[in-house]
Amino acid sequence: MEQIKQLIIAVAPGQLTAAGGWGRPIAHMAYRVGAGPHLFRASGPVSPQGGLMVIDDAGFSGGGEAEGFCNEVLRECAARKFTGVVCRFLGRPAPVLSESTARLSELCRRRGMECYVTEPYGISGARVIISTALSGGSLQGRLEAAGEQFGMERIALWVERSAEDFLLPSPGGTGAPLTAEELLRRREEYGADIFFSRELCAHYFTYMSGEKGHFVLFDDAGSIRKKILLASELGIQTAFLPYETTEDLLGELLA
Repeated sequence: MEQIKQLIIAVAPGQLTAAGGWGRPIAHMAYRVGAGPHLFRASGPVSPQGGLMVIDDAGFSGGGEAEGFCNEVLRECAARKFTGVVCRFLGRPAPVLSESTARLSELCRRRGMECYVTEPYGISGARVIISTALSGGSLQGRLEAAGEQFGMERIALWVERSAEDFLLPSPGGTGAPLTAEELLRRREEYGADIFFSRELCAHYFTYMSGEKGHFVLFDDAGSIRKKILLASELGIQTAFLPYETTEDLLGELLA
């Protein structure tokens, strides 16, 4: 797995001390864009310092001007000695966020800083985050398509640890999220035979509950390692590991 050049641990405020012990670059998931738009930071026992700033758009309703927001981001980066910005905007694309990501991409480039954005904002010229979460198709196909659209050198992997129970048939392609305890309980209760999907790069098993069929898709250290290896073989050099969902696997993943 070390073939990938940059493995970044994405960390929420309360996890910073524990995550920092792994000696890897940190992406601070402590920021969001709120009404205005303005930059807001979540409080935590340890203030973020160094690494990357991660901004989400949870609850953002749109509207406002980009310039003031971008200035707030850059001031915070300077105060916290951040080396770059990750605009992890997962809500409905908003014009002001499109303008903000384009402006931040250019401002970061001038300052020698990194800038990452999600796919809807990839036209900005920044590096583009692609999630590993899939319920169909193939991860390789997904990454290759993104590489054709943006250039493989611009792609960064965001590792999503999957654990979902799909009721069959599943036309919507969404399953019920499972905790680690629920996943283990289902495996034991139904004596499941575990298989590996090369296309999804994840483990799976099936079971029957009454007359209803279920398909359970999940990751472990082995499948996550294979996702990262696949990305590196395609020329992707950066991957983000969310600490909250991979904390128990880091010993294996970073060995």
